Amino acid sequence: MTEIRALPPETRSRLVLSVVHVAEAALGRGGEVVLGYRPPGTAGAPGSGPARLTAWFAPPAVPPHPEELDLPLPAELLGDSAVVWRLPKGSGAPDEDELKAALARIDELTAEQRRLKHELAETNSGVLALYVQLEEQEEEVRRAHGKVLRELEDALRPPPVRVPGLELGIHYAPADSDAPTGGDHYDWFTLADGTLHITVVDALGHGVKSTRSALNVTHAVRTLALEGHPLDSIIARTDEILLPFDRELMATVLLVRIDPATGETEIANGSHPPGLLVRADGTGEFLEIRGRGIGFPMPGSDGTLRTRMDPDDLLVLYTDGLTESRRDPSEGELRLLAAARRHRRRPMTEIPGALAADMHTVILHSDDTLALAVRRAPAAEEP
Repeated sequence: MTEIRALPPETRSRLVLSVVHVAEAALGRGGEVVLGYRPPGTAGAPGSGPARLTAWFAPPAVPPHPEELDLPLPAELLGDSAVVWRLPKGSGAPDEDELKAALARIDELTAEQRRLKHELAETNSGVLALYVQLEEQEEEVRRAHGKVLRELEDALRPPPVRVPGLELGIHYAPADSDAPTGGDHYDWFTLADGTLHITVVDALGHGVKSTRSALNVTHAVRTLALEGHPLDSIIARTDEILLPFDRELMATVLLVRIDPATGETEIANGSHPPGLLVRADGTGEFLEIRGRGIGFPMPGSDGTLRTRMDPDDLLVLYTDGLTESRRDPSEGELRLLAAARRHRRRPMTEIPGALAADMHTVILHSDDTLALAVRRAPAAEEP
């Protein structure tokens, strides 16, 4: 069929595939299929009507219905023994101008594809550069934000007070270095009789809100202490003052008073971890006193605990972020005792940070951490 070869390549390919699909079933069963071509014309008269290709199926083969096959080139069922394809008008061989136009279109599409690929590559490169720039800017903002918060935190935390006969040191580390404010706070000042008062607070939560809560507690405690209220009444009185203004406030509190001349020490506790006293000979004890914190049911300290700090004794006060970085708080307390014994002779400014470094070798969950240390000066250095 020379005329079939003259069809455009696409039409010819579609026709071949369609014939194969139609004849496949009959040939697979051993049947016979006969193809016939009729050039353009009606009743054999050239010049009118489309060209046709017909596939006849010899019995017992039955032609399939073309609509069920979804053929690449549509066909029609002719009677019950043939399938016919009506070829598009003008399906003769393409001339040179058509080929040139087709090749030009191919070249045009190829050039367009290359241009789009180049633009896509440039766009991807630009997007990547933008991501990098945004990450750098975000990091700069985060550092600037952290710096401002650290400066604010430093401004809110009182520096060590100078008390003859006592050395003081402090270490604080936030749970998140990019948000250095938190609920762990402290306050220390001297009363009119020269006694050193220390407040350690751990307010529920993290961030600025918990910082505000902790500051409210320390300010209320300072006011009550300077007014002369007994130490064992201050925690309950602080709860009475603050709860009407902040019903969600919850905080643990530890209050300590030390007479630098005699070493006499008094402690009140509201649900806070106990202080650790390490003696000059290396023995140590946790100063336990029961009580309930601010916002807890029946807040207040169950009386006070009294002890005496001798020369070279070290008192360590802290929040639970120091000892509960491990799964077992009791194990944390034993490790803290060992660390305090190990570092008790170091300069006071180094001791709280050294304790935190030893305790945080393994951290199961991050938390704000506060460590405060007081050491009574050796007898020879006492005024």
